[in-house]
Amino acid sequence: MKFSDIKLIGIVGAGTMGQGIAQICAMAGYKTLIYDLDSYALENALKEIEKNLDKGIEKGKVDESLKESTLNRLSISDNFNELTADFIVEAVVEKLEVKTKLFQELESINSPSTILTSNTSSIPITQIGAKLKNPERFAGMHFFNPAHIMKLVEVISGASTNSQTITTIKELAVKLGKKPVSVNDSPGFIVNRVARHFYVESLKIIEEGVTDFETLDKLIESTGFRMGPFRLMDLIGVDTNFSVTQSMFNAFHQDAKFRPNRIQQQKVDAGHHGRKTKKGFYDY
Repeated sequence: MKFSDIKLIGIVGAGTMGQGIAQICAMAGYKTLIYDLDSYALENALKEIEKNLDKGIEKGKVDESLKESTLNRLSISDNFNELTADFIVEAVVEKLEVKTKLFQELESINSPSTILTSNTSSIPITQIGAKLKNPERFAGMHFFNPAHIMKLVEVISGASTNSQTITTIKELAVKLGKKPVSVNDSPGFIVNRVARHFYVESLKIIEEGVTDFETLDKLIESTGFRMGPFRLMDLIGVDTNFSVTQSMFNAFHQDAKFRPNRIQQQKVDAGHHGRKTKKGFYDY
């Protein structure tokens, strides 16, 4: 699949990341299909995308004609068999077994030329693609939240990914207004490898009773960070952040410095996942 052959993009998952990725694809001129098992999530995705576009209009970054054309390019479906496209981005739960099964099913209903990509933030691409018949056309395409604003995209090569697939993904990323960087398939890739201790060490400080999370956020923000670790976890999703930490912990063979924190575990168990549930470390 060459970049010029891409006409229809499929997005698997109508959550926060799926919404943002779908929005930028449609804004860039691509017909975009969003798939999810949950019909409510699909309807909500369209509403959230429209809200984002309205905010863009308020800021003078989007006009009414772009909003209308973007919404017209979007379609939704809860029928998996309709999920056929030239290029597919998966944005579902961070569980290896879920992603592996999903991509096997996607491969079975799509053309041999379709490029399949995962928005995983930590699971090795080689592991996900290991059971595919054509792993050479599978790679990682990791966006950052909020996907319709953040410019960086990690393009991750698995052990079997071919160079044409990577070239096509990078060309598409540029078309979407992003800045792609090539990444080897390693635990956490670049950003989550570097950032993991921003969260882990901050949680450890709270766990040890040194201070409270609000004070630590204010301290870190006073040094120039736009968000402290706890505000940022709420934005990303406390559950998503916790899953990435668990994945990194296992990838590094339970190295203690990557140990998931029980405070974060409690938040996840209680359903306090951050902004998307209106409650995380902060109330929204």
